[in-house]
Amino acid sequence: MYAIVESGGRQYRAEEGHGFSVEKLPYEVGDQIVLENVLLLANGDGVKIGQPTLAGVSVKATVVEQYRGEKIFVWKYKPKKRYRHRAGHRQSYTRLRIDEIVAG
Repeated sequence: MYAIVESGGRQYRAEEGHGFSVEKLPYEVGDQIVLENVLLLANGDGVKIGQPTLAGVSVKATVVEQYRGEKIFVWKYKPKKRYRHRAGHRQSYTRLRIDEIVAG
């Protein structure tokens, strides 16, 4: 059984026992959270698709880690104008472990 959940404007595949990283959520490590924006639920019997979300279906997850991704550099350059600008960015992420998919 798996579900497609939405968090931070992106969609993720959630399976019990597996994990994934989302954009930073305001929770501490060890907190249990409930993701209620479930867009799709698939099990052995079939597939349920929400319009846009499924009512009564949620995903329970545990916050495993708060971390920052790799640094990326952004360059701006204008030819013949002596303009060069470099900026760095590191995105903050939250790693979640899926505990249970609740299909009500």
